[in-house]
Amino acid sequence: MTAKILTTTFGLDFIQRTLRTTGIVLIVIFGFGAVYFDFYDGLAVLSAGVWSMVNLIFLSALIRTVIRPDGVDKLAAFGLALLKFPLLYAAGYFLITADIFRPAPLVVGLSMVLVVMVLKAVSRAVLKLDVANREDSRGLA
Repeated sequence: MTAKILTTTFGLDFIQRTLRTTGIVLIVIFGFGAVYFDFYDGLAVLSAGVWSMVNLIFLSALIRTVIRPDGVDKLAAFGLALLKFPLLYAAGYFLITADIFRPAPLVVGLSMVLVVMVLKAVSRAVLKLDVANREDSRGLA
């Protein structure tokens, strides 16, 4: 008998696809936002989105460095933590406190990575892209 089971395909490839899609969406939003709204609103969405993408890159690199089968690479983990936490968050603080950017476009840009991740996961679930036919070893359907 065959049974449909869910396979897990949300690995590092999922993060790379999410970053690529987010970059494309941010460029499109910047273009439309700069023309139809205000240049600084479009720039705020782009800047906050790029900050969010860099944050995700550093977070995934830090997790891959710390959670490894052959042990923790302490020097790399310390270096990534030193880059991510004080420097990236200081840049985020100055981005948020800049007088030329309004809060709403910043929120849109900061949440863009999360929105793309959710939409990708929902689309995979709706289209059933992760369901595969496999032989069940116990014969259960």
